[in-house]
Amino acid sequence: MTVHTYDKANSILEIRSRDGSADPVRPRIARLRSRLAAASGGRFDAVVLRACEDLLDEPIDDSLPRFALRPHVQVEVDRLPDSWLPRYLFYRYRYEVYPAARLLDDFPPCLQVEPTGICNYRCVFCYQTDQVLTAPANGHLGMMSLDLFRRVIDEAEGRCEAVTLASRGEPLMARDIDAMLAYAAGKFVALKVNTNAWFLDERRARALLDADLNTLVFSVDAAEPELYSRLRVNGKLDRVLANVEAFARLREREYPRARVVTRVAGVRVGDGQDIADMERLWGGLVDQVAFVDHVPWERTYEQPPSGVDAPCSDLWRRMFVWADGRVNPCDVDYLSTLSPGRLDDNDSLMSLWTGERYRALRQEHLAGRRDRTSPCGRCNLV
Repeated sequence: MTVHTYDKANSILEIRSRDGSADPVRPRIARLRSRLAAASGGRFDAVVLRACEDLLDEPIDDSLPRFALRPHVQVEVDRLPDSWLPRYLFYRYRYEVYPAARLLDDFPPCLQVEPTGICNYRCVFCYQTDQVLTAPANGHLGMMSLDLFRRVIDEAEGRCEAVTLASRGEPLMARDIDAMLAYAAGKFVALKVNTNAWFLDERRARALLDADLNTLVFSVDAAEPELYSRLRVNGKLDRVLANVEAFARLREREYPRARVVTRVAGVRVGDGQDIADMERLWGGLVDQVAFVDHVPWERTYEQPPSGVDAPCSDLWRRMFVWADGRVNPCDVDYLSTLSPGRLDDNDSLMSLWTGERYRALRQEHLAGRRDRTSPCGRCNLV
């Protein structure tokens, strides 16, 4: 039997970009390498130097997986000021290489924060179709308070460079999203937001542009209205298209120097989704158009055993923080059966990440026993 795996580090199936395929960052990386090689820095400099050597085809350590920048990531790097380049490479090297090498840092390379778990859509490929999750009486979903958000950001700042505002819900529905974006602005080199763009009015558009985002992803799966509405239940393509058009005009008119990379990204679930059609509709409005692989997480707990025994890379790559402060290893486990705890007066993000519950889960995966843990044994992420 063929076991299908979903590679979290390579989830993009197809991508089209306005930018060419040239490597505009190589000269900058060479200059940075020369500077670091002449210095006697600590761990930060050592990691950045290792990243530079790999990118310049002169690896320091052949025993570690080779670090590379995919073309869509190079676009992000190209828009960074030189002063931020070391921070970005420090983050990206740990994000790419540490999970593959099973190296654990004292703080997750990426933090995924949920401003709200509530969503206005019921996409056919999403866990929001599970009424166990969405029923208010079950208490799984809610809005993150601004105080809790500030606590998360305060602990992450200086320890983590990649923070994504999104998870089970639509972040632009959060009541305090403007204030959240303003509080996170300028603190991370890789601040990212994923949105379905339904609520992307001018006020929220300005808040996003003022936040100095690294990446803004509009989650769109089709270029044809009927197919869009069939996949993104409760959504209408004309409204989303108008909102993204207005955002693009605002950006061009008032934020011409914004470094944000905008991307329309859809989940590939059928033959009717065509990247060329997507590029024709969206290519003039965003920097990148992409399709990502489909994870069958809309029915995680009902899936048969996956047969996958390789460890899940997310256990070394990212941590999820739900709207109520509960921490979770992944969003495939959207009902939080694997949660090591909640951010409260006794536990910090760091203590949970390095704590016993996480450690035991990593050991099970490393021993090839992920089938003993639910829903890991029913999941195909590696």
